[in-house]
Parts: sequence; structure tokens; C-alpha cells
Amino acid sequence: MPTLIEKPTQIEAAGNKPKIIQEFIGHVNSGTPQVSVARMRSPSGWVEPGQTPEFDEYTVVLAGALRVESRDGVLDVGAGQAVITHAGEWVRYSTPHPDGAEYIAVCLPAFSPHTVHRDL
Repeated sequence: MPTLIEKPTQIEAAGNKPKIIQEFIGHVNSGTPQVSVARMRSPSGWVEPGQTPEFDEYTVVLAGALRVESRDGVLDVGAGQAVITHAGEWVRYSTPHPDGAEYIAVCLPAFSPHTVHRDL
């Protein structure tokens, strides 16, 4: 029988400003360690610490723009675009543009605070 996810769980976000993370599928909301699916809404000027996660992250920007920094450069990912970051690669996400961003993030395996390895 398929599993209905009736509503997401709001997760506390890292960063300098409040950001909304609604986990639909993952460790917290569905007990799913294989994958996580979350909807994010971050305000203009939000920046999170850099990280070197143990998971791949697939992100689709729905509105606004998301900045993704890596050791190789900076990408601004706009509405209707997507970006893939890879396990073991240092990245930092931010929303410096006036409209902030709304996006869907899928992590394989699921996001965990124990495997994200944020900069101190």
C-alpha cells in the first residue's frame, strides 16, 4: 500500500536568518533514511555555513534564486533551474538576491545533521 505523507515537519535551519524547511520525506517526517525531500523558503540575505555532506543533493528552484558556492566557483540558480551537488564536495548555500528563494531539495541518502559536516 502506498504511504500518504499528510503534512511535512518543520525543521530548524542553520544560517544567519530564519529559513523555513518543511521535510516531507526523510529521517524526521517519514523515518526514511534512503532519501529526503524538503521544501525550503529562505529570505533575502540568508547565508548558511559551508558544508561537506556525505550525500548528493538535487535542488530545483521554484522561485527567486539560490546561490551555490563551491571550491570551483559560484552558481546562481534561478527559478526553473536545478543544481546537483555531490557527496564529499564543499558547498555553501545562500540567497543574496532581493526575493530570496523557494526550492525543493532531494538528498540521497537522506539529510542528517550527523552527515552534513558543517563548517565550524
